[in-house]
Amino acid sequence: MAPVSALAKYKLVFLGDQSVGKTSIITRFMYDKFDNTYQATIGIDFLSKTMYLEDRTVRLQLWDTAGQERFRSLIPSYIRDSSVAVIVYDVASMFLPHGHILQTSIARTCRQTFLNTSKWIEEVRTERGGDVIIVLVGNKTDLVDKRHCFGKLLQHCQVWRIFPQQNRKIWLM
Repeated sequence: MAPVSALAKYKLVFLGDQSVGKTSIITRFMYDKFDNTYQATIGIDFLSKTMYLEDRTVRLQLWDTAGQERFRSLIPSYIRDSSVAVIVYDVASMFLPHGHILQTSIARTCRQTFLNTSKWIEEVRTERGGDVIIVLVGNKTDLVDKRHCFGKLLQHCQVWRIFPQQNRKIWLM
């Protein structure tokens, strides 16, 4: 009788500012649905999914963190034993026509979610050093006309632009 191999488990912690779409990404991946009426995550939510791959079976533990500042002190404890840190930012109002001035608070907020990814990366590196995979995800790309990559931050990350509302590219993550 062949020995039964242990189920490989991977902890993925989803990080990013409030309202960038972390919950939408996870919900699309887990249940193949999108809901426009999400409430802000309070503290943290945990979901688990078993994936049956061609050559093995793995269990993914998905940790959906709250993006609000008041929950920030909880985040390091969830990062500590993670295999993957998925850092999400909102691209919806970042990519405006050349020369356009960011005049609305929404546009400034979306741009700020990208700028804040460096803080999230730093927090992951503080807790895990180089012993973690960091994935930078630009979300809500279905809401933009122009796309542009910000090269400086992307040097150390694999990037996918995803569309949880339309179920495009979630499985590639």
